[in-house]
Amino acid sequence: MDVALVGVGKIALDQHVPAIMASMDWSLSATVSRTGKVNGVRTYRDFAQMLTDRPDIRVVSLCMPPVPRFTYAAAALDAGRHVMLEKPPGATLSECHMLAAMAKERGLTLFATWHSREAAMVQAAKTWLASQTLRDLEVVWKEDVRRWHPDQDWIWEPGGMGVFDPGINALSILTEILPVTIHLRAATLEVPEGRQAPIAATLDFIHPQGADVSAVFDWRQEGTQNWSIEATSTTGRMRLSDGGAKLEINGAVVTSNDKDLNGIMGEYPRLYHKMAALIADGISDVDLAPLRHVADAFMMGRRIIVAPFIT
Repeated sequence: MDVALVGVGKIALDQHVPAIMASMDWSLSATVSRTGKVNGVRTYRDFAQMLTDRPDIRVVSLCMPPVPRFTYAAAALDAGRHVMLEKPPGATLSECHMLAAMAKERGLTLFATWHSREAAMVQAAKTWLASQTLRDLEVVWKEDVRRWHPDQDWIWEPGGMGVFDPGINALSILTEILPVTIHLRAATLEVPEGRQAPIAATLDFIHPQGADVSAVFDWRQEGTQNWSIEATSTTGRMRLSDGGAKLEINGAVVTSNDKDLNGIMGEYPRLYHKMAALIADGISDVDLAPLRHVADAFMMGRRIIVAPFIT
């Protein structure tokens, strides 16, 4: 299928383009961007013009920041195109629910992607937790914002989500691997002076069986980056690290060939393979559980003003 990639920034060039190019399901037929481009692919500056010029392109993959994404997604659905959304799927829950309703009314596929769920060892961690009685679980997601989001001021604006931009990756894994539904008890948000979004956050969750579940997100981490989830059950201990790429059970490394049942390797290749399957089946996948936790944190979180952030 022909696909148009809208928003040609770092994540698009690092992940989306290689995944599309390597896929048997897809052909990258156009991009839409003010400044970015992919060699050998027609670039449009105007999204509406692309939709008009290219009725052959059935699928649009949206990679721009979350605030403007709703307008593009709605336009694509109105034009009869299937839509794939980079995480987070929108700036608000209401936007996402509206898009899901539009897709359903038009018989189109809408896919809210969570790439971290496709990490190599996430499903193995999910299987282990399903057989355990959980005592406690701690998420630690600490990285250097200057390394991963250089000169990107939009992440500090309303809707940019701040540290929840990477933190939602952790929440996407957490909501995938836990066999029960949790909800937020309390949160603390550390907001740099003069900014609108947090640079760090701590979350405390209510687990229906009483386990202690918490998360710490921090964008000020220098040196070694830490993306890990550690859990203790009544019979053992699990550590899922490197953003879901590595798993240890009771201190022993669990190995994987990083392939699912379809033989597809890598987070983004698996997302695009799944998008093709969703379209073939005529269904959507719009799981908003990770975004719901972020919304709860912004509603419930106690805000602390901290030192200004200077890029």
